[in-house]
Amino acid sequence: MSEDERALRGVTAITVTPFDEAGAPDWSAYAAIVARMGEANVPVITPNGNTSEFYSLTRDEWQRANEVTVEAAGDSVVMPGIGYDVATAADMAAAVRRLGAPLAMLHQPVHPHQSVPGWVGYNREIAESAPDLGFVLYVKDARIDTAALASLFDACPNVVGIKYAVPDPLRFGDIVATVGTERVAWSCGLAERWAPSFWPLGAVGFTSGGVNVAPELSMDYLAALRSGAAAEVRRLWSLISPFEQLRAADATAGNVAVVKEALAQQGLCTGAVRAPAGALTDRQREQVGEILDSWRDAGY
Repeated sequence: MSEDERALRGVTAITVTPFDEAGAPDWSAYAAIVARMGEANVPVITPNGNTSEFYSLTRDEWQRANEVTVEAAGDSVVMPGIGYDVATAADMAAAVRRLGAPLAMLHQPVHPHQSVPGWVGYNREIAESAPDLGFVLYVKDARIDTAALASLFDACPNVVGIKYAVPDPLRFGDIVATVGTERVAWSCGLAERWAPSFWPLGAVGFTSGGVNVAPELSMDYLAALRSGAAAEVRRLWSLISPFEQLRAADATAGNVAVVKEALAQQGLCTGAVRAPAGALTDRQREQVGEILDSWRDAGY
């Protein structure tokens, strides 16, 4: 296992993409947010994830986000998100490799009519297009089972991680028990609130949007999970849970806006999001402020 792959056994930050008042990406603000996570030793930073508003960015913006992340991330491993149709994703994978990033996170396909063999074929074709690039696959479909993943692992040795984002820890545990924990890094793709449910069943990392806002909080939470300090996990979970609940409200409509509002209240960027992401109500903005107050009171 390479050091880059080992970094997947920790916190994977999914960046936000700040926008200025005209709606264009604010790359200066973006770099500052990424640099802060790098300084906190966040192991992996992913530009162009869902929290980054991947599907609302142009190809040029996608490329620039990757470049700025590499420039600002310090010693953190950069793992850009890629996706869309097979040809586009393969072209993005080639661009990631040219950039020098060692890993790519392959988004779930957005086609409305998917089969499990089709999902396997999509991921396999893209992974095989860049055999020297490590891939983390994004699993959001509950139908993806042990057989589907095992066939991919057999065909694509460069699949090195799974971002499991199905809210079913028992199914996750069954898959990991069958496939094993050595072949890939299993990550809870549902952020901090779900991580304690996945950790005893084989998760060795979790993804996070909140880490943009409070990098040290997410890193302390990782340390508590690793050490098995149950009381500390519960304490930190109680701090993080209201933030994640707010992000999950209304079928996650405000998922990105909550993170950006928290950053805006810290003076780091505007709270603007692009359609079709949802904006926040006045009450929700107040709730973000109340959560930040609770974090400051706890030393974050």
